[in-house]
Amino acid sequence: MDFKVRIEENLKESLKKKDTIRTSLLRMLLASIKNKEVEKIGTLTESEFYALVRSSIKQHHESIESFKKGNRFDLVEKEEKELEILNEFLPASMTIEEISKEIEEAVITLGASSQKEMGKVIKFLMEKHPGRLDGKIVSEMVRKRLSSP
Repeated sequence: MDFKVRIEENLKESLKKKDTIRTSLLRMLLASIKNKEVEKIGTLTESEFYALVRSSIKQHHESIESFKKGNRFDLVEKEEKELEILNEFLPASMTIEEISKEIEEAVITLGASSQKEMGKVIKFLMEKHPGRLDGKIVSEMVRKRLSSP
């Protein structure tokens, strides 16, 4: 199912259930998608959608930290609920073992042998598995793999 249609269906359901947190988050997500589409002048791809959701998740983590420092635990709770909802729209993340196996295959496929080719390997993996990989973890693992003989 198309991600936009899925969000709209979830929005209808949350409106019926009068779930205000879910409703506001889904509206915000639809608005973000619309803004990106206007900015891009076209529809978003699946990987662009996942990047948008990951960006929103990162913002929520930062907000949670700020609210904890300010002793605003009511807002921390709200942000955590929104995080749970956002995570529903991402595919299941790959395990470290799966990532390691994919890195090995990518290195062999691309013939990468030095850290200069690290970007090529990461790009290959991110395009092959949109939304399932954490760029920071992949970057670290690829660096280790290409630095070892």
